[in-house]
Amino acid sequence: MTLKLTSGAKLVAATHNPGKAREIAALLEGRFQVIAAGELGLPEPEEIEQTFVGNAVLKARKAADASGLPALADDSGLSVRALDGQPGIYSARWAGPTKDFAIAMAKVEERLEESHSDDRSAFFTCALALAWPDGPVVAVEGRVEGSLTFPGRGERGFGYDPIFTPEGHSITFGEMDPTAKDAMSHRARAFEKLKAALFD
Repeated sequence: MTLKLTSGAKLVAATHNPGKAREIAALLEGRFQVIAAGELGLPEPEEIEQTFVGNAVLKARKAADASGLPALADDSGLSVRALDGQPGIYSARWAGPTKDFAIAMAKVEERLEESHSDDRSAFFTCALALAWPDGPVVAVEGRVEGSLTFPGRGERGFGYDPIFTPEGHSITFGEMDPTAKDAMSHRARAFEKLKAALFD
């Protein structure tokens, strides 16, 4: 079978977050009819893999097989070098059941202080996986390097954006214009790779 998606095709975004589904549709330049897994009533699988790619593949595979449509999943997070790559795949879980990233950012700062390391380097990773029902999976990964800034700055973005200053910049993702951030983010880099692999 050909691993290309034709414009106008239906695609399941393996997420229960409507905002993320809209973002995926926009990053795919509106070429596809993107439906969120939540809208289809698909269950949210437990993320049991040990890598971003592993979790993205798991989510895409489950959504594709359950819906009978190609499904796209992402898994992303922040990795801090002085913390041996934590929170990494546990980035969302560090925010607790209420997904409060103020708690998660405070935890990163606390762990860094406990580590007594001066290394503030960190990177965001985004893994994307596109699965066909009972078929193949294409997976790619994008990354953006930077350093951590405390206290956090900026109200824009989400998650750990207020404490992350991308390499070559003096403002955090939380302060950055969303268009500027989207042009250089880990998610944008992963989508560029995916589009190169999949678009006609």
